[in-house]
Amino acid sequence: MNRTTLDLWVGIFVAAGFGALLFLALKVGNLAAFSTAQTYKVEAKFANIGGLKVRAPIKSAGVVVGRVTQIRFDNEAFEAVVTMNLDADYKFPRDTSAKILTSGLLGEQYVGLEAGGDLKTLKDGDRMRLTQSAVVLENLISQFLYNKAAEGDTGGKPAAQEGKK
Repeated sequence: MNRTTLDLWVGIFVAAGFGALLFLALKVGNLAAFSTAQTYKVEAKFANIGGLKVRAPIKSAGVVVGRVTQIRFDNEAFEAVVTMNLDADYKFPRDTSAKILTSGLLGEQYVGLEAGGDLKTLKDGDRMRLTQSAVVLENLISQFLYNKAAEGDTGGKPAAQEGKK
């Protein structure tokens, strides 16, 4: 094999490596989820969205049924308004509830939908009324520590004397 052919194969191998790295970077950043399917827009208000980000998945029964397209703050209600694009193939009842959930213990956050029982379905521009905010791990830890500190407070008496009454 001559030098020119060897250089050509090395170049092809390096280009394929860069292509694979670009593909992985897009997958990790949820940027490769380009879809041309028909969608409809739905909004939901949350008191706390935690670490939810634009392009986060929307799942129902573990199936991705849409993506978060916009997050904004409502100055009048002091809540976060999350705009979601749901795939038109999936029709949800109007009383569907939305929760912000976390994949695993420290994974990415997503919006989970739980279908209700209403016969009428959500349409483009509708707002979900039943929402549950994100569980913030820092708040849970601080609440746990506060409760443990309150249990340990014996009013100034040593713990050994507490049992002798």
